[in-house]
Amino acid sequence: MSPFYFKFQFRNVEYSSGRNKTLLCFRVDTAGGSTEPLKGYMEDEHATAHAEEAFFQQVLPNSSKEYDVTWYVSSSPCAACAVKLANILQQRKKLRLSIFCSRLFEWEEPEIVEGLKALVQAGCKLRMMKPIDFLHVWEIYVEQEGETFTPWEDCQENYEYYVERLTDILK
Repeated sequence: MSPFYFKFQFRNVEYSSGRNKTLLCFRVDTAGGSTEPLKGYMEDEHATAHAEEAFFQQVLPNSSKEYDVTWYVSSSPCAACAVKLANILQQRKKLRLSIFCSRLFEWEEPEIVEGLKALVQAGCKLRMMKPIDFLHVWEIYVEQEGETFTPWEDCQENYEYYVERLTDILK
């Protein structure tokens, strides 16, 4: 993805005006690490599926193999996606999913809170992205064009803000 697109979509601001897509950067490791990890990114396909659902349709459809999946997402899952992901985790016992979120999507809404709790109860590791995680995504998934990544001014404070919100949600 382009540096501008990354910086705009992944910026961990509280009010995410204009950021109405979810970008999902993924890494899929197979059990035993016998093959090179699968890496890539996807975004919402609003006509057909959100990025989370599209991942399981396009990247890991109905596999019973053992996988460690890591996502870096611009926004936490909506209520419907959280429920779908929890169901997938309950059905696929060999799948381990870790989600690192830049922002929390509508975290004050009761159905979002319940969805995130269900996701964690199903075994998902749900965390907020630290400034070092943004650098990692930049280095792996962004076409840097000679540009270096400098975290935005309030990156650490926004991370701490969202960690508090997520901790409260998961109590």
